[in-house]
Amino acid sequence: MSIYNPKFLPTVILFFTFFVCSGQMLTNGKPKTVRYDLTIGHKMVNYTGKESMAMAINGTIPGPVLEFAEGDTAEIYVHNTLHEETSIHWHGLILPNRYDGVSYLTTQPIKAGDTHVFKFPLVQNGTYWYHSHTTMQEQMGLYGAFIIHKREAPVLKEYNMVISDWADMDAMEIDRRLHNASDWFAIKKNAVQSYAEAIRQGHFMTKVTNEWKRMAAMDVSDVAYDRFLINGKTLNEQPQFKAGEKVRLRIVNGGSSTYFWLTYGGGKMTVVANDGMDVVPVEVDRLIIAVAETYDVMVTIPENKRYEFRATAEDRTKFTSLWLGKGAEVDAPGLPGLKYFEGMKMMNGMMTLSGKMKMMEGMEMANQQMDMNNVMYPEITGDGKGKIPEGDITTLDYGMLKSPVKTTLPDGPVRSMNFELTGNMNRYVWSINNKTVSEADKILIKKGENVRVILTNHTMMRHPMHLHGHFFRVLNGNGDYSPLKNTLDIMPMETDTIEFAATESGDWFFHCHILYHMMSGMGRIFEYENSPPNPEVPDPRYALRQIYKDDRKFHATASAGLESNGSDGMAAVANTRWKINTLWHLGTSSSKGYESETMVGRYLGAMQWFMPYIGFDYHYRKTDEAEKNLFGQQSNKNNRKTVVAGLAYTLPMLVVADARIDGDGKYRFQLSREDIPVSKRLRANFMANTDREYALGLKYTLTRYFSLSSHYDSDMGWGGGLTLTY
Repeated sequence: MSIYNPKFLPTVILFFTFFVCSGQMLTNGKPKTVRYDLTIGHKMVNYTGKESMAMAINGTIPGPVLEFAEGDTAEIYVHNTLHEETSIHWHGLILPNRYDGVSYLTTQPIKAGDTHVFKFPLVQNGTYWYHSHTTMQEQMGLYGAFIIHKREAPVLKEYNMVISDWADMDAMEIDRRLHNASDWFAIKKNAVQSYAEAIRQGHFMTKVTNEWKRMAAMDVSDVAYDRFLINGKTLNEQPQFKAGEKVRLRIVNGGSSTYFWLTYGGGKMTVVANDGMDVVPVEVDRLIIAVAETYDVMVTIPENKRYEFRATAEDRTKFTSLWLGKGAEVDAPGLPGLKYFEGMKMMNGMMTLSGKMKMMEGMEMANQQMDMNNVMYPEITGDGKGKIPEGDITTLDYGMLKSPVKTTLPDGPVRSMNFELTGNMNRYVWSINNKTVSEADKILIKKGENVRVILTNHTMMRHPMHLHGHFFRVLNGNGDYSPLKNTLDIMPMETDTIEFAATESGDWFFHCHILYHMMSGMGRIFEYENSPPNPEVPDPRYALRQIYKDDRKFHATASAGLESNGSDGMAAVANTRWKINTLWHLGTSSSKGYESETMVGRYLGAMQWFMPYIGFDYHYRKTDEAEKNLFGQQSNKNNRKTVVAGLAYTLPMLVVADARIDGDGKYRFQLSREDIPVSKRLRANFMANTDREYALGLKYTLTRYFSLSSHYDSDMGWGGGLTLTY
């Protein structure tokens, strides 16, 4: 049975406030079938002065706004002109499972040159959106707004706006760099938090403590984007609005990984809907919109002037603006840069040496009641030039959202589960209960039960958790009137509880909507027991293997020094758990020798600090001197060919300890560290082992691919030149 069964229609009305919220009935006009044709193809764009390849829908980014009336039937033809498969997911819509649009899980991927028809009734109203659910295509431009109007709703001034993030760098390259711990994005954003900057700001011990606890530098976003856009423009002008008019802004955060602060130059904003669902109006000065969330806000044009509605990236590096009206400009409140070391200091106090969250006495955070990042906001805490009292800024939080109708679930058995959001920034692994999607079983649920999920965020980043095909109640203290949502922004160190009625069938995805976190494995699949076969998924086992490929993907990295004394370098491929790498040292003469080590290892534990490995070591150096290691064993460096087995472990200060034994029974213990952040662009490294080998080096980053470098190696001597990094 589905929610379209008339027997369940009253329940559906209760849960999704179809037309009750409008206070009117579906009497204005007859519901009809509305057809759209969406053609997906490549497009060259120029947002930064540089031509880049993107993907577009009907030739535009974002795609066209799809508009319907509640009760209509959507008939959408998606034509794929790419040379690769694609998909479209209808975000936030209640619809039959086969049309949800997740490739392989619910819907056949749309192969190159094919057309797929989606046809489903619209049983709700509100502001929603659509986007590709295939690899990184959303980041490349495949998204748009999906608006379902109420019938007999008063005619209002409206404007639909899709906020998004854009990078000239290819999205697959962004993903690769994130997995390889490149700090190029931090350099671009001026967010490196080096030792030099720590000393300058009086936070040297904060930095030391941070690295002693084996943590990466503080950040609130992963990617350094080149532009932020509103409806495809960095600056969007709408001069048609006049003094005294109220405008309903339908806002979609279509960004791939960016949260946005929303502020308005014309005064306060009134929030009237969230994720498509009406809420009791609440007046605020600002709000943060999570990735994939939608908000409807009412703003007033006070005078015949030009008022800025500003969307500022959470990392406060850039913003994009919508200007309403015409006349003298009235800027929206600006947001100063973040105080990263204050955030680092806070993080140090909340994490143990083992990498786990420290449960502090009396601290129970839920529903955004405490923004952990407040310590980084100069407008709240001051920057030496004064501050605004926090009470003078009304910032929206979930506790302020209240449904205008009751949202209590129907009677039924309650199924509870606990999800801990877990992650490893050093290796860019994102998971739930320390397992990625491919490592976890599907979660079986039964139609008719109520599912309660208790989520605790054990990471230092916000996560927008999205449930497909359902609305859930956020238990925020408003009891029977708790708001309905489909995307939950859960802040660091926070615990939230959501619940939903299991009324569907089939498989439904629940995942972090930060694209790069989802692709790394932060998600789960809810599977309804005894569901009928999905005609879109004829081979479920094959389909599941295709889904699992996302977080099992291997990412490549390499660096090669070209210096006066030879070449040091490495190349590796790694995924969530496995790493295959090779190192080489090549001298400019036979007396300096050459060496290569190739290893295969698997990371263990929640923090992945421990990696056992096996491999092969080849070492040649022409010398007549007999050398012994610190254990008194003869070290054959003239022509060493041997298998090895060892253990690598990340110590405090991010130093890697490596203990191994080779096929000749010889032991080696080594300490090393790469990329010590001396200053914004200067990195140091060192290595020393019991074979009496040691090295020291410096690199100065010029571009994302090239660095000036110099190092001393006990076998190769001094050298200087360039290092190429991929």
